[in-house]
Amino acid sequence: MATGAHRQPTARQQALLADLEELFLAKGFAAFTLDDLAAQLSCSKSTLYTLAASKEQLATLVVRRFFKGAAHTIEQRIEGETNAREVIATYLAGVSDQLHRASSEFMRDIAEFTPARAEYESNSRAAAERISSFIDDGVRDGMFRNVHATLIAQFVGVLIEAIQTGVVADRAGVSDAEAYTALAELLLDGLTRE
Repeated sequence: MATGAHRQPTARQQALLADLEELFLAKGFAAFTLDDLAAQLSCSKSTLYTLAASKEQLATLVVRRFFKGAAHTIEQRIEGETNAREVIATYLAGVSDQLHRASSEFMRDIAEFTPARAEYESNSRAAAERISSFIDDGVRDGMFRNVHATLIAQFVGVLIEAIQTGVVADRAGVSDAEAYTALAELLLDGLTRE
C-alpha cells in the first residue's frame, strides 16, 4: 500500500526515502528502473511499492522531499536573523548550498519530468515570495533603497525560473548553485543604500 497523505511513513520508509534521495541527488532518477532501485537499496520492489505505486510517483515523492527538506534547512539558517541584508544573503546562500548537493543528472531529470519540474517551480515561486518579504523588511527598516519589493521579487522570480529551467546554465556555463550565488550578489548590491 502506498503511503497516503494521512499516513506517516514508518522509520524504515523514512530511511529508504533518505537513501533514495541521496541516490537520486548523485545519479538522477530517469535511468533507473524499480528493479535497479531495489538492487541499489538492497530491498524488494514490493518494499518500494509501500512508498509509491510507480517509479514516476516515487521520483516525484523524493523530489518533493528534497525541496521540502531544503526549504526547512534554509529557514532554520535565517531563523532569528533580523538584518534584511543578512537574511537575503543567507537565504540565497542556503539555496546555493542545497543545490550543490544535486548532480547535473538530477537537475536534468527534474527539468525533463513534468511532475518533478512542477515541484521545482512551486519551490521557486515560494522562494520569490520569501525574498519579496525580506526586501519589504529591508526597505521598511531603512537598510535598502525605497524600491518596489514585489517588482524586484518578480525579477528575482524570473531569474530563479531561468536558473531552474537551465537557461542560465546553458547560456553562462555555470551550475544552479553558482547562479544563485551571483543572484545574491546582484540583488544585494542593487538594493543597498549608498
